[in-house]
Amino acid sequence: MDVRILGGLSVRENGVSITPTAAAPRQLLALLTASADQVVPVTVLTEELWPSGAPRGARGELQAHIAELRALITAALLRGTEPAETDSDWSDRRTADAILVSQPGGYRLDTGGGAHDVWQFERAAGAGYRAMEAGDLPRAALRLGEALALWRGEPYAGVAAGPRLRREIERLETSRLSVLDQWVEAQLGLGRHADLVSELSGLVARYRTNEPLHAHYMVALLRCGQHDEALTVFERLRVALKGESGMEPSARLHRLQRSVLTVRNTVARPVYAPRVPSQYDPARSRLVPAGSVG
Repeated sequence: MDVRILGGLSVRENGVSITPTAAAPRQLLALLTASADQVVPVTVLTEELWPSGAPRGARGELQAHIAELRALITAALLRGTEPAETDSDWSDRRTADAILVSQPGGYRLDTGGGAHDVWQFERAAGAGYRAMEAGDLPRAALRLGEALALWRGEPYAGVAAGPRLRREIERLETSRLSVLDQWVEAQLGLGRHADLVSELSGLVARYRTNEPLHAHYMVALLRCGQHDEALTVFERLRVALKGESGMEPSARLHRLQRSVLTVRNTVARPVYAPRVPSQYDPARSRLVPAGSVG
């Protein structure tokens, strides 16, 4: 089975799509993929489909959706072209009931050891974090970049999300921002600040109150000699934070702002080697565990 959720939901069995077009079974399949190879309790499934309370007959409706998913799986098994072998042992092993498994109290989607883009993302991100911790910036940039490249859009785009899926979407977005933060830090550590300026401009416009990205942008501009632009970035962040939460930027951002002011006002200091506070020195890796920072 091939599962992709970092963008629109796409689930393929035996090379054929089993993703329903109807909203409710699509949402059900999405929740099963979020806990692939694990039992998802019926109570969790009903809470997702009916967050305001399950109606009378909800259990029968849930079973009908399960039957619809199994019908799609059966059709995929009959129509697909993978794997090449067609012996009876394989046919006995891969059936709709063996893929969407009924277990006491719930259901389990068995991927059969197939691909899942969230698992691929987490493996690449973990390798990137370990490389950052070891000070191996080229490898960190490579593996973190591989993790980010798996994203095709918003997670579970096109799926009606209930409370469980919304929490999963939030977790994935937080993890992506953490990886992005470390990837930019690795790139800055490799001296690629000029290449990052344009991309960081778009990122801070999208994440208007994200302090790590704004700090990276300020450092990149500072190293490019664009001191006034770096100060403008700080002011925009301060306005956004005030408007959203009434808070000021952190003490670290204020120190970075003062560093920019010092560089700008000290004509003797070369712009290509500014003094940046150590907490924003990309040569000092700042490991952020996936999913811990928004």
